Amino acid sequence: MARGNRDAVKMSEAEVEALLAENLKVQVACNGHDGVPHLSTLFYVVLDGRIAFWTYGRSQKIRNLERDPRVSALVEDGVDYFELRGASITGRAEIVRDHDRIFEIGSAVATRMVAAESFEALGDLGRETVEKQATKRVAVIIHPEHVATWDHRKMV
Repeated sequence: MARGNRDAVKMSEAEVEALLAENLKVQVACNGHDGVPHLSTLFYVVLDGRIAFWTYGRSQKIRNLERDPRVSALVEDGVDYFELRGASITGRAEIVRDHDRIFEIGSAVATRMVAAESFEALGDLGRETVEKQATKRVAVIIHPEHVATWDHRKMV
């Protein structure tokens, strides 16, 4: 695709915000110990313009990010070629180990996963589940260094 065409499908900041708000899952890639990319799909939230998620503290992705914080993330949607849109983000992963912050991010992810109006709407069972999970998990905030975007709907 020629440079002019890439610019024609580039998304504005507002369009990227809308994409991130409309989707629930992010594909995250980190570097494995043997140099092979490790790819996982996670539910996420956007906090202060950054993708954040939580995961088990002993997971392979966390071990990889402890060794090498470089990370790539992809949020995309669309089925037909002329519907495809996405944002590919490269940057650094910040591993959050503070329990209150993990609980905050986990609560936001859980609320978003079930499309609840608020965390309180999940009730006591939801709160107990997130509290229990927060003891086993860490949170990750992706600090972007480069963002590439496309929206093929602009091509028609």
